[in-house]
Amino acid sequence: MPFKIIASQCTSCSACEPLCPNVAISEKGGNFVIEAAKCTECVGYFDEPQCVAACPLDNTCVVDTSLPRYQAPAKSVSPHERHAKSWC
Repeated sequence: MPFKIIASQCTSCSACEPLCPNVAISEKGGNFVIEAAKCTECVGYFDEPQCVAACPLDNTCVVDTSLPRYQAPAKSVSPHERHAKSWC
């Protein structure tokens, strides 16, 4: 599930925006928002979502439970790697 920013709690400090590895956070009308289609919950980049880590207010960057959880693409294995593993 991507994260969302609770607008009524956001102080517009912008601490989260530069830390997002997917450039999913932007300012709109004085509030910061997370573009759900770009949010990967920082999977593959960090151990915890950077918007949550950077936000000075608890429970301002929260999971958007109305959307499905992010699924990282499956890692493809090259034919060379498959062949090498079969010899082990």
